Amino acid sequence: MTRINVLKSPPKLKSPILIEGLPGVGNIGRVAIGYMIKELNAVKFADMYSKHFFPFVMIEDRNKVALLKNEMYYWKAKKKGQRDIIFLTGDCQSLSPNGHYEVMGVILDYMEKLGVKDIITVGGLATGEMEKHPEVLGAVTHEELLKKYKDAGIKFIAGERVGYVVGAAGLLLGLGMERGMKGIVILGETSGFPIVTDPKSAEIVLNSLTKILNIKLDMKRLDERVKEMEKFIKKVESLQRKAISEISKDEKAPIKGKEQLRYIG
Repeated sequence: MTRINVLKSPPKLKSPILIEGLPGVGNIGRVAIGYMIKELNAVKFADMYSKHFFPFVMIEDRNKVALLKNEMYYWKAKKKGQRDIIFLTGDCQSLSPNGHYEVMGVILDYMEKLGVKDIITVGGLATGEMEKHPEVLGAVTHEELLKKYKDAGIKFIAGERVGYVVGAAGLLLGLGMERGMKGIVILGETSGFPIVTDPKSAEIVLNSLTKILNIKLDMKRLDERVKEMEKFIKKVESLQRKAISEISKDEKAPIKGKEQLRYIG
């Protein structure tokens, strides 16, 4: 079962755009979108829980139990040329391929009710090396979007570098496209090393996002914010690896492929 717990109904949103940033390669999406949420003072309005998330709870503040979840925030446009935004972020993605489809389906059902017709997903593209000057690559659901996003500092050559995008960053666009939604995936180059958060790549992705959204962000606090997030992200990653190991033992079958899927997109 996957369910969305609405904490407070968002105000009427005008042509909102959904922006996803969940944990993945270099945690680019998680860091970039988490930073935007904090800097824009976006308002949390819903949590999502799923049986497809990892089977453990976090222990926070020494003794407080917390279930893994995804979170949704909204931000109302402040001036002409901006869009109302719904942000999707959280602790993890689905453990299984089937779970990804169910979770993304539930999200898209809810987004349709909120009037979402456009999607931006954010992830990382693993290069295997520490990038001194990472680039932002992208792909779109509809060719006309290439012109729309041409001045955002994105190289639309993702197809030359990677053949697919696994998880939320890919499926939200693919399944959304079947519902008549349009979207773009933005990938920041990063090493791809496990449990390495890449603030440099997150920053260049943020630069592209702010151009698309006509929003100004103060990047001075990005390093500070990354350090705040990194300890938590590493803890979740460590627990996920332990969970994968235990599940692998229970299934008595290799699970290396499942582990690799979590580091794409």
